Amino acid sequence: MRETITFILNNQIERVSGLPGDTTLLNWLRQTRRLTGSKEGCGEGDCGACTVVVARRGDDGVTRWHPVNACIQFMGMLEGVSVTTIEGIRPTDGVPELHPCQQVMVDRHGSQCGFCTPGFVMSMFAAWCNGEGLEPDRVDTTLAGNLCRCTGYRPIAEAASSLTHDALLPFYERQRRATEATLMSEIAHDDTVMLTDGQRSFIAPASADAFASLYARDSDCTIVSGATDVGLWVTKQNRHLPTMLWTGRVAGFDRVTQIGAQWRIGPAVTHEAGLAALAEGRPDLGEVMRRFGSLQVRSSGTICGNIANGSPIGDLPPMLIALASEVELSGAGTSRRLPLEDFFIEYGRQDREVGEYVAALLVPSAAAPFFRAYKISKRFDQDISAVMGAFNISVSDGHITSARLAFGGMAATPKRASAAEAALMGAPLTEKSFARAAAALDQDFAPISDMRASADYRMQVARNLILKYGMDCAGDPVPRLAGYDSPLVGTLAGAAE
Repeated sequence: MRETITFILNNQIERVSGLPGDTTLLNWLRQTRRLTGSKEGCGEGDCGACTVVVARRGDDGVTRWHPVNACIQFMGMLEGVSVTTIEGIRPTDGVPELHPCQQVMVDRHGSQCGFCTPGFVMSMFAAWCNGEGLEPDRVDTTLAGNLCRCTGYRPIAEAASSLTHDALLPFYERQRRATEATLMSEIAHDDTVMLTDGQRSFIAPASADAFASLYARDSDCTIVSGATDVGLWVTKQNRHLPTMLWTGRVAGFDRVTQIGAQWRIGPAVTHEAGLAALAEGRPDLGEVMRRFGSLQVRSSGTICGNIANGSPIGDLPPMLIALASEVELSGAGTSRRLPLEDFFIEYGRQDREVGEYVAALLVPSAAAPFFRAYKISKRFDQDISAVMGAFNISVSDGHITSARLAFGGMAATPKRASAAEAALMGAPLTEKSFARAAAALDQDFAPISDMRASADYRMQVARNLILKYGMDCAGDPVPRLAGYDSPLVGTLAGAAE
């Protein structure tokens, strides 16, 4: 086991050891390397001021550049990747000019106080490198994870959309990418890695067997996937985690594979990597995934991690429950599967034995023409839902033959509305049938009141969502603020056809 992490920083090899395992990339950049262009704003992955770009090479040999929030990225997660900060994109070797992603912010007056500017530039830079995401109808999604409180978003969005994905890159960028690829190949290896100061450790196993064995020996350790939740334990709750075990380096954990009639989503599959498969034939799911996390969050946070977290207000569990998904739990030499709704037992408690971890999610791959998902939140993008409704029915000869109605935010766990489902079974596909189902919700839920919504509000909204679903399925389609006509969902739906 190596006790040194090796990665690329601004096209130079870095070898780091002896750090506490819960050291964040942002703290290391600013305090150790004095690279202070990356700013600390919220410290929880919301504002994007700390955005850096992480490049990874996939199994297909293609490099992708991902914007990530450095404030909640642990140092051990950098093994083998290339990190580029705002200081690393400017042309070198005496080229007296700014990078195009910097220059457009000057030309379009996209910066005032400048605090948020490096983060915006790095989000643009990732899209510029990937050759997608800067189109006028997609730039808002690219920049949704970056906040500005003084410039106003119009000049920033105009700056981003004025960039072009030129077929012929500037010489210095071609040179930078060639060096980056060479260095990543040079430092690649298959060893398990640990970063530790002797008190707090971050372990990155390289194989599934090593992961299961390490977890079996220390089941009290904290499993980390994207750190979009665990990172906040450190930055906001000031917790010190003795041992963290990372899924992100394990060979095969990052794969989405089709097995029979199911997609198998591995433990390290990010929301961004799994989005296309999950949204195929059900564009509502893709739209909700786009809304509940910025590109920075979707590039780091994982689908299995979201499920293992067990949040009663998570958006993904109700959608996957409505699709009749299953969860696979594995330990050292053991494996079992159960319906996803049975995984959630009560608040903060899941059906997971000591030494077991979420090894995969199994999601039916068939198109679901009657699947709909409705997210109700105070802010349209990147906000926690007050109520999340995900519904799916089957219809034959004008009658409903199966119904799965799942809610988040209505109970201590993501939960199906069994009484409402029963009211729909065998009923004709009419709006009246859904009105009867909505009336049955009192038998399913007794919501709480909290800072996001009152119990009465939640119940009324939940009833209205079932009515809206009935109109969508049996009447005229209900207008959406976004969804079927959005560029992202349109692309996903087109790919499925």
